[in-house]
Amino acid sequence: MNADPAGVDPAVLARLRRELDDDEGWFLFLRNFLEHLPRRIDKLRRGLAGADYEVSMDAVLSLKISCQMVGAERLAGMALRLQQSLSAGPDGALCEIPGLEQMFEEISVVAGQAVFILEARVAQEL
Repeated sequence: MNADPAGVDPAVLARLRRELDDDEGWFLFLRNFLEHLPRRIDKLRRGLAGADYEVSMDAVLSLKISCQMVGAERLAGMALRLQQSLSAGPDGALCEIPGLEQMFEEISVVAGQAVFILEARVAQEL
């Protein structure tokens, strides 16, 4: 794994590029990830703030899967831990799960770092 603070794995990005077998498709895939990441984070924020289990779980699953696809391993791991916390919570009562606000804040910070790293990677490849 890469030593950058966001934990973006360049091997995953390289594999994605090979699998897409098209530089334009690779750039488009990364741009779409970067474009949708703020919305995913905001949806997660709204779900947690509103103590809405369904919205929160949908948002965290979307975040986790999309991060895994681009190699944002640290962010994907944080999303997985949040998913596990949500699943372990008492019957969807999010307000009774300790540490959700802090988990979200940490996810937000790492998401910003991942955006910075991935945008730099895209710029390098242009």
